[in-house]
Amino acid sequence: MLKPDRLRALADALARQNVMRLRDAASLLGVSEMTVRRDIATSPERFTYLGGYIVSATDVPNNADYSLEEEKDHFAQAKAEASAIAAGLIGDNETLFIDCGTTLTTLARLIPVERHVTVVCYSLNVAEILRRKPNVRMILLGGVYVPSSDSFAGEESLEMLRRMGINKAFISAGGVDTARGVTCWNFHEVALKQAAMASAVERHLVVDQSKFGVVKAVRFSQIDDFDSIITEKGQDHRERR
Repeated sequence: MLKPDRLRALADALARQNVMRLRDAASLLGVSEMTVRRDIATSPERFTYLGGYIVSATDVPNNADYSLEEEKDHFAQAKAEASAIAAGLIGDNETLFIDCGTTLTTLARLIPVERHVTVVCYSLNVAEILRRKPNVRMILLGGVYVPSSDSFAGEESLEMLRRMGINKAFISAGGVDTARGVTCWNFHEVALKQAAMASAVERHLVVDQSKFGVVKAVRFSQIDDFDSIITEKGQDHRERR
């Protein structure tokens, strides 16, 4: 495959899945990882390589560092109100996925004590709350620890998510934009969010309204991929694609 054909194939793949591991791109194109890196280095206006992942350059309009400690007090009341609405959706004997982030830490805290549920998570701050709830069976996904988001990432976690049946996935985001989609700060979160959404019967985006019109480092879905968007203003039911 010639270089122009490789670049075209890579662009088509990113249009479908937004982010791609370097080794997966090499396998797709039938070349070495070094060749892929050389290809994208010659096309900085089209592709960006960050931390082992390839994304479209247009998907990286800003790349401000995310700090869990700095984020946790921002719009705390709005996050609590959105989480309270989300908690009201939780039924008995359901399997839930709770994403990482400060908003969903609050959701974990608000799970009704009488609810018997299984909760899948991959962040320590969520797990610390869930372990104190006697009626919650917690599944903590493992892998490499990422301090900035207090969470883990690993191939084994993705495989487990793909095998699971999840009733409701509660997903966090750093930005929600009509044209640019739903974005987050950390590349390692993308595959986990997407795997959980693919396994879930219902997908709910839980964010405060300050996230609207914002675009963060990497896109992981479109707005229409969710059954509802939950903010401090209420639940907006959507027609999922």
